[in-house]
Amino acid sequence: MTSTETQIRPFTLEIPQARLDDLHARLANTRWPDELPGVGWSRGVPVGYLKELAEYWRTGFDWRAQEAAINRYPQHVATIDGQNVHFLHVRSPAPDATPLLLLHGWPGCFADFLDVIDPLSQTFHLVVPSLPGFGFSTPLAGPGMNAARMGAVLAQLMTEVGYERFGIQGYDAGGWVGPAVARQVPDRVIGMHLNSLLTFPSGAEGEFDGLSEVEQRRWERMLNFNDGYLQCNSKRPQTVAYGLNDSPVGQLAWIVEKFKELTDPEDGLPEDSVPRDRILTDVSIYWFSGTAASAAQIYYEEISAAGDSWEPPSRGTVPTAVLVSARDVTIRAWAERDHDVVRWTELDRGGHFLAMEQPELLVADVREFFRAPGRA
Repeated sequence: MTSTETQIRPFTLEIPQARLDDLHARLANTRWPDELPGVGWSRGVPVGYLKELAEYWRTGFDWRAQEAAINRYPQHVATIDGQNVHFLHVRSPAPDATPLLLLHGWPGCFADFLDVIDPLSQTFHLVVPSLPGFGFSTPLAGPGMNAARMGAVLAQLMTEVGYERFGIQGYDAGGWVGPAVARQVPDRVIGMHLNSLLTFPSGAEGEFDGLSEVEQRRWERMLNFNDGYLQCNSKRPQTVAYGLNDSPVGQLAWIVEKFKELTDPEDGLPEDSVPRDRILTDVSIYWFSGTAASAAQIYYEEISAAGDSWEPPSRGTVPTAVLVSARDVTIRAWAERDHDVVRWTELDRGGHFLAMEQPELLVADVREFFRAPGRA
């Protein structure tokens, strides 16, 4: 049952053919830039690589097949506190299954979880939303849609679909929003599983003491990470969106660079880690939904809008599992400072997009965590 203030309506993904034709025409008419010889990926996505990928997007990629794969799962849009929230709702054949909220990151989307939905739905009722401002959770209701407000919206969503108690799995931005849900309704969240978790120093004296060599390398990698996208998203999300929203190749380059930088192996091409059709499904959803600007707003809200008034959130009390892939930069002591970490697993492979890179490993760790007494 839904409240009188919340509307839930069925949703089917059906991009009009005219918009597909427009995409293909824009790709064919791309004005390509020059590039310096011999620089490879060191200054951004190489022209030759992107030309070939864009041509595949135009002539080889089958959007309708991806659309049909998504439409296998029941989808809905709910309006909660003025915000439209698109979500998949996949019920397990086991009636007493644990409800599980799956939260994606940037530059991902709900489709990141397509390879884990079927195995996870054997033991979980799944709710897989597009975060507000992402995918088809549009338009953004207005300024102020930070992690805390998103958390309130998603907690209410779980109420509206009938789940009083539930678990959370999230990565990247989802690893920020998930804890926001848990902090607001800790009595309702039975456990939280996080990967690609970002941890930061607090400024406390001695907090770098005792870091292992692996963790020191992680922190060094964090310090040296190319954060150009973060600066744009957190300071001028509207300005950069004009190019991304008007040029599919611009949107493609903006996203595929992150797949190159954040996947495992580090020196491989993006499609060595994530199937090319999965990457292009993600980019296509950003393109068709026109969410280059709105998806970046969470960075603005959490960094620029908060300004000097930002304070680290209080320590979470919900039992938390942290899964660390080979490319993650998570520091254990800082994670334990912020969360009630009861399970810690380190992998020797996988990167930022674990649900697409190593879906079997993610599924196995989620199942194991929620199998514990009190979380089933």
